[in-house]
Amino acid sequence: QLQLIESGGGLVQPGASLTLSCAASGRTFSNLDVAWYRQPPGKEREFVAQIRYNPHSTFYTESVRGRFTISRDSAEKTVYLQMNSLKPEDTALYFCATKRKFTPSFAYDNWGQGTQVTVSS
Repeated sequence: QLQLIESGGGLVQPGASLTLSCAASGRTFSNLDVAWYRQPPGKEREFVAQIRYNPHSTFYTESVRGRFTISRDSAEKTVYLQMNSLKPEDTALYFCATKRKFTPSFAYDNWGQGTQVTVSS
C-alpha cells in the first residue's frame, strides 16, 4: 500500500520560495497521477496542481499558474511542488494525493498527512 509523506513546509515571507516534497513509501508513483491540494485556515480544501503519469503533463489552478511547478523524479519516488513568489493567500496545509491514471480528479483517494506553509511578514 502506498503511503505519502509530505515535507518542506515552513514559515516564509511574501515573495520567498519554498519546495515541497511528497515521498512515496511502500511502492512508487508508477501508473499514478499525483496532485497537490491545499486547505487554507477556515476554508475548503482546494486543488493546486496535478502531474499525470504518462505523459507527465501538468495542470495548475489559475491562482498559482506561473509561480508553482509540479514535477516528479525519474525513479517515481518523489513528487515536488516548487513554489515561487509566495503570497499570504498561499498560506495553507498542503497535501499530496494520488489516483489511478485515466480516472477523474474526484478519484484522488490516497492522501498524505500534510505539511504547513505559512506566508507572513
